[in-house]
Amino acid sequence: MGHAHGLSVEEQRKADISVGVKGFIILLFVTFGEVAIALVGNGHLINGFELPKVIMVPVMIALSIYKAYYIVSIFMHLGHEVKGMAMSIVLPMFLLVWAIIAFLWEGDNWRNNRNYVNKKAKSEKVEKADDALSMKAAEDLSNTVTLH
Repeated sequence: MGHAHGLSVEEQRKADISVGVKGFIILLFVTFGEVAIALVGNGHLINGFELPKVIMVPVMIALSIYKAYYIVSIFMHLGHEVKGMAMSIVLPMFLLVWAIIAFLWEGDNWRNNRNYVNKKAKSEKVEKADDALSMKAAEDLSNTVTLH
């Protein structure tokens, strides 16, 4: 009556705790690996030693994707679900990731355009100031010439 796979309630509880502890340990080691790669790769632990970004970034992305897969598969119980059910959760997640990347990309373009406009405005102010100084100098010169 309500027992998964013929296990008693106590046996099921022990199995759930075992899966939770195992998952915690796996995620802990993967996270420690990510932190170690970041610290060593950026030269924070070993002076003068840095990993090339070409190596470091894909490894960090792969470890993050593994953690996401593990969490979705084990803790969200999608590893043993029907494919359609799993996809109904995973595909919208990919759309969310795509949206975050798109918003960051668009925001970066806005920032770059704003900086371009600010630089352009600043250079025009400098040109106007230079023109004003040139006109003032020419006026002073003409006053000096006409006075003598």
